[in-house]
Amino acid sequence: MIPATPAAPTLPSRRVLGQEIWLVFALSLGASGVAAVISFLGSVTAPSALGDQTASLVTDSAPGRPWLGLAWQLFSVASALVPVALVAHLMARSDEPMGRTLGASWLPRGRDLGLGAGVAAFIGGSGLVLYLAAQATGANLTVVPTTLGDVWWRIPVLVLSAIENAVVEEVIVLGYLLHRLGQLGWADWKADLTSAAVRASYHLYQGIGGLVGNFVMGLIFARLYRRWGRVMPLLVAHALIDIVAFVGWVLLAGKVDWLPTNR
Repeated sequence: MIPATPAAPTLPSRRVLGQEIWLVFALSLGASGVAAVISFLGSVTAPSALGDQTASLVTDSAPGRPWLGLAWQLFSVASALVPVALVAHLMARSDEPMGRTLGASWLPRGRDLGLGAGVAAFIGGSGLVLYLAAQATGANLTVVPTTLGDVWWRIPVLVLSAIENAVVEEVIVLGYLLHRLGQLGWADWKADLTSAAVRASYHLYQGIGGLVGNFVMGLIFARLYRRWGRVMPLLVAHALIDIVAFVGWVLLAGKVDWLPTNR
């Protein structure tokens, strides 16, 4: 018996595909980019210098009420993942499951873990140097990864938040966007620049250092994604970078001189 030939993707028209991209980003990282621009404008027009201001990432929505605070944190993570589910749905409808098309699987392979750890070591180290330099020169706000108190679920929630950030960003702004722009006929270099610019935009709330650092990271990730053909190694790298940043800050803030805290 001759195996059946896989059906070609049933793509919508270019117009509908373009509308799909705009809607996905309007519900996710595009909206975050606009919010980051507004936040940055507020920071640069504030009386105090950028270096004297603070950008907090994971905050406590119910101080003194740990179970309510945990509920809000879990809700925040779950709701942030809805656009990823939407992307998975849209791609499945066009016969392009994310696992096969983007290399975005439920669990990373062994090679994904190895490649991701290597990328995380390089990007994470370079990013820390850039952040410290930008903050020291007044081009960046002081980034406080968390203001959560010493609650029992602080570290698990920070790890979960780091993984959520990685899933949302790498699936949507890396795999999905590059794939769709390619289907629209965009040149690789143009799509890569667009992906990196979007990534940079929603980190602008951190300051100029956050903008530049994430733009460079976006270009590197786009290049590696095209080389490996899988989102997962970059997702692993991003998750590791954020986990180390979040948990490391909790362990080191106030104990080492080189880490700005604004506590």
